[in-house]
Parts: sequence; structure tokens; C-alpha cells
Amino acid sequence: MGQTNDDPLTFYGERLDSRLLVGTSMYDSPAILADSVRASGAEVVTVSLRREAGGAQAGQSFWSLIKNLGVRVLPNTAGCRTVKEAVTTAEMAREVFETPWIKLEVIGEDDTLQPDVFGLVEAARILNREGFRVFPYTTEDLVVAEKLLGAGCEVLMPWGAPIGSGRGLNNPYGLRSLRAHFPGVPLVVDAGIGAPSHAAAAMEMGYDAILLNTAIAKAGDAVAMAHAFKLAVTAGREAFLAGPMEARDMASPSTPVFGRAFT
Repeated sequence: MGQTNDDPLTFYGERLDSRLLVGTSMYDSPAILADSVRASGAEVVTVSLRREAGGAQAGQSFWSLIKNLGVRVLPNTAGCRTVKEAVTTAEMAREVFETPWIKLEVIGEDDTLQPDVFGLVEAARILNREGFRVFPYTTEDLVVAEKLLGAGCEVLMPWGAPIGSGRGLNNPYGLRSLRAHFPGVPLVVDAGIGAPSHAAAAMEMGYDAILLNTAIAKAGDAVAMAHAFKLAVTAGREAFLAGPMEARDMASPSTPVFGRAFT
């Protein structure tokens, strides 16, 4: 499942050492954002074009901060609700951030921010034809995954739970099924992760990476939490590679009973 050794993660031919991707919104200050990214060890950060206008002074300052961190930028189409809106935002993001990488979001429901999977597939097909490297924010639905791959995507980013909810992995069965059905596809759990234990659990399933934002930015100590997530992702990956024991219905003594004295 995923990569079966400890080689660096690869997205669209680009190798990464870190398996943790982090968002850049909602931090209390630019300094805390920068320190958190460093503490996380992340090599990729997501950026919303809507929030960071390329021509505005605030946007220029933010862009300078990101460049100084030396990380790769993954622009996203956050907040887009139609195919046309998502495609237009992606095209602008490519010009502003000078990268063909795009995290594609097409939101279909306001309360859960669940993806509109029909619009997502259509937008992915258009953007892949235009030369983008698309990272689609999707559900754990197997049929949708197949259609996204057919549209040209080489990475899938299923949600763990609704964006910003911190609920962790709402559908472990669905996530395991997705992993099992697409063993060679890089899979990134995106959205809903609230604690390092959630990230470790996803990595233990064989997922290739984790993308999160709120769980770090809104922690009591964002920098410490970023480091905690770094450790959790590493531990989960190492556990997956080591091969966790299978769960049992009955107890199995860890101390041998052979040779034990009986009365």
C-alpha cells in the first residue's frame, strides 16, 4: 500500500522528505506561522489565492515570508463552489505563485464543506488538460476516486472529517478501502485531523501523507503542536512499515505458560 519502503514521498515526480503538509491560515501572527512551519518540518504549505491577493501589500508581505521559509507552495481553490470559479482561481494562482501545482476544492455543501464530487471531476479534467498538477480534495468514495484518476490526477486527497472539525477519521472503513483499492496512488488525508493521534492512525493505515491547518494554528501552542504532528506522522509511517500486529478477539498471554508450576 502506498510506498512500501522508506523512500521519500513523490508527487508528480517531485520528491519530498516530509510527509506532513500544512496550511497557512488562522495563525495568530506571521512569526508564529513561520515558527510552526519550521517546527513541523513540512516542505509544502497550502495558500489560498482569495486570502492572499498577489497585488496587495499584505499579500506581498505574506509571499515574502513563504519564500524565506524555502518551502514549496500548493495553492488551493478554497471557497470555490462552481467549476468555472475553481478553474479561474487555479489559473490565477498559477500566475501569482508560479507553480502548476493546485489543490482543487469545489465545495458542494455549506455545513460540512463536503466536496461537490461531480464538479470536482469536471474541474480536474479541465485543469489536467491545461497542464496543472492537480491535488483534488475529495471524499473516500471509490467511484469518485476512479473518475479523478481517469481525469488525469496522480494524487488523491480524501477528507478524514469536515474541514476544521477536528473529528479525526470519521470513516476508517472507507479510508482503508480506498487505500486497499489504489495501492500505488499517493493518498493524503486532508481535512478534519484534530490531534496527532489522528494523523498517526491514518499513517498506520498506509496513507502517504497528512495535510492539516486548524489543528496547529488554533492549538494553545501552535509551534509545539506542529512539532507533535511531525513526530506523529513519522511514528505512524514507521509503524506501518514495521507491520502492526493483527487485532484478536481473545487474550493471548505474552508470558509463556510452559514450565509454570501448578498446584
